[in-house]
Amino acid sequence: MNVLAAHPGAWLVLDGYHFDSAYQRLVKERETGRRLLVIDDTAHLDRYDADIVLNQNIHARRLHYSRAPCTRLLLGTRYVLLRREFWAWRGHRREVPAIAKKVLVTMGGSDPDNVTLKVIQALVRTDIPDLEAVVVIGPSNPHREALRRAAESSPFPVSLVENVENMPELMAWADMAVSAGGTTVCELLFLGVPTLALPIADNQREIMSILTEWGFVDGPDQDPDEIGAEANCPIGIKMQHLVLDGDRRTLLARRGRQLVDGHGVLRVAEVLRGQAAGGIHLRPVSPEDCFLLWEWANDPVVRAHSFSPESIPWAQHVKWFQSKREDPDTVHFIATNEKSTPIGQVRFDIHSTKAEISLSLNAPFRGRGLATELIRLAVEELFRIAPSVVSVQAHVKPTNQASIRVFERAGFKKGTVSPRKGGSPGTAAPTGTGHERPAPVGTQRGLLPRDHPLTPGKQAAVYLSLARGD
Repeated sequence: MNVLAAHPGAWLVLDGYHFDSAYQRLVKERETGRRLLVIDDTAHLDRYDADIVLNQNIHARRLHYSRAPCTRLLLGTRYVLLRREFWAWRGHRREVPAIAKKVLVTMGGSDPDNVTLKVIQALVRTDIPDLEAVVVIGPSNPHREALRRAAESSPFPVSLVENVENMPELMAWADMAVSAGGTTVCELLFLGVPTLALPIADNQREIMSILTEWGFVDGPDQDPDEIGAEANCPIGIKMQHLVLDGDRRTLLARRGRQLVDGHGVLRVAEVLRGQAAGGIHLRPVSPEDCFLLWEWANDPVVRAHSFSPESIPWAQHVKWFQSKREDPDTVHFIATNEKSTPIGQVRFDIHSTKAEISLSLNAPFRGRGLATELIRLAVEELFRIAPSVVSVQAHVKPTNQASIRVFERAGFKKGTVSPRKGGSPGTAAPTGTGHERPAPVGTQRGLLPRDHPLTPGKQAAVYLSLARGD
């Protein structure tokens, strides 16, 4: 309390399972006016009396926090607190090789079950030519001698490093990583490192299960402590697949940078200073959004203003949604407001160095001038996570003047009207999942994608484009 008395305007931050409800109440009672932030990832307490509760994990919104009426929740990966040494890497561009030759292995501070050794052994069994591994040994790891022997007997170079102070550089060096399921995974996601994540502690299992299920990391089909020495070890097979599958690693790299953008510390600081802005926020589409996007696509206004007024069957939508989720050349965002309410969606289909944009706004949020800001934010984020993309294109019906003006206000430059056959990648329906290339203005007509079964034969479009740096 003496320390607090010397800093009357400071926030008190509590991070630990032992800071229970009674402790929070004691702080608020004894330190009148003291502002309190609690970092909590389980929602296990009967009540939270802090001014702010922070949970930076992907599953945070699934939890229920019983809290005081004035308690504000900061939930999800938008608030990931990256270490200071990672801040300078926000603009890092990752190149994804066809075959991953450089593997980073990091299993946390202690690794009591020596999962690190099992991973090295599994890597050896993959028999990939020209492989190279860097193995980070935590300060409390008791297995140094066994790891040293494994590294010396490995048929490929294995470097053991301790007391690491250059973790961002190691992650940037790596083509892929095998990691324990702790906070290191957030750092790997931020730097776009395709990762096989192994939950080696009970408090990691739920989070790693969701990250794996939602396709942000690859995960095991068995507990790491059950990894054996057999040649067909599932972990070894998964590592081999990830080493050889460049498309999968490209997809994981882009998704990781969508999920953790590196601005979490700044967002929390703005809240603490009372300067947090509202506006639009972007998050990657997750499997839980499938039904929401289907509902948007089948909005009666959407169907009434679409080329095909028939509703989209659920089975067809699910097939389309799953194919887009697995496509390494698709980047798909949900836009939310300051209350985390979904307000729209933006999708980019990448073709070499160009990307085509399709977007829509949820019905209650149309007519508020949000479309231009949404386009600007989404394009900026695309350029950040997809360095190969140098321009973004949109195609809008010539009669859709409102949508054309929205793109022009976002910086797009208009070209000529051109005929488009078979609904080849184009734009714009009023709102929905992207089955119909939705446009930013909620009641405009537009073009269907070429793979849609109801695509009309020949249509005209206005071409608009925005280059990186414009």
